[in-house]
Amino acid sequence: MNIGNFLEAGKVGDFRDGDKKKVTLKGQEIMLARVGGRFYAAQNRCAHMGGDLAAGVLQGTIITCPRHGSQFDITDGHNVRWMTGEGLIVALSKIAKSPRPIRTYNVKIDGDSILIEV
Repeated sequence: MNIGNFLEAGKVGDFRDGDKKKVTLKGQEIMLARVGGRFYAAQNRCAHMGGDLAAGVLQGTIITCPRHGSQFDITDGHNVRWMTGEGLIVALSKIAKSPRPIRTYNVKIDGDSILIEV
């Protein structure tokens, strides 16, 4: 279903609280998640090294990248933590690629359909 710039990404009934999944809309990988009865959509690739965020751990609205531990708030995409670990390689990586947010998308519900604005 396509309503304006909103595309159907799933059904409300397919998600329990804390569920997340990767969807592809208009060639963009998007992570769709349900938290506290609300739905959020954010780019699926980590801003650090492109890790698959849908494969990461979601705690509340904070998603942790499975590759290097960067964390993002899926409500607005801001960076909560940039990488984990210690040592020279981690320090150089943090300098070479400074913290950045991830993109978020508007979500609306139409009946049982979850729509994402792309």
